[in-house]
Amino acid sequence: MTGARLGRVLGTVALVGMLGACSSGSGEGRGWEWDKEAGAPEAAAFMKIDVPATATEVKGAVKLVPQDAIHLLSFVTTPKAAEEIGRQFEGQEPLKVRPSQSPPPVDQPDFAHLNLPEPQAVDGLRWAGVCPPCVKDKPRRHIEWIEIYLQKLDPERTRVFLRAW
Repeated sequence: MTGARLGRVLGTVALVGMLGACSSGSGEGRGWEWDKEAGAPEAAAFMKIDVPATATEVKGAVKLVPQDAIHLLSFVTTPKAAEEIGRQFEGQEPLKVRPSQSPPPVDQPDFAHLNLPEPQAVDGLRWAGVCPPCVKDKPRRHIEWIEIYLQKLDPERTRVFLRAW
């Protein structure tokens, strides 16, 4: 298994483990809640992402989980700008099309909290994920895992989904 694949597997296992500790309900008492004071600016700052000035539909949130936080960011931009951002997270492998997977249980929403589809459940999205400390990404060394999904909406627009913890 390559280092990049091992990193993706370990990152996925860590996220599933964090999310699996939650029980059903409104979030209160389940081990996680949404930070009501945090949105797109806070998520972008944590991820060290410069959202393009021309981006639309900019949304973000921070989900507080035991001993950590999951930062979410999404926006629509040009395909060229989306590709430039995506290259930051390719690690050792380029962005690739991932087959859709089952969305997470509804009691553990991530992008659904932003009124967006869960990217892993959408067919045809291109994905990359990386462990920043593993690839010596010094500006993001505080991030355990970051992943990006690019969804082509039409020839002029691409939706960017970013998730980091």
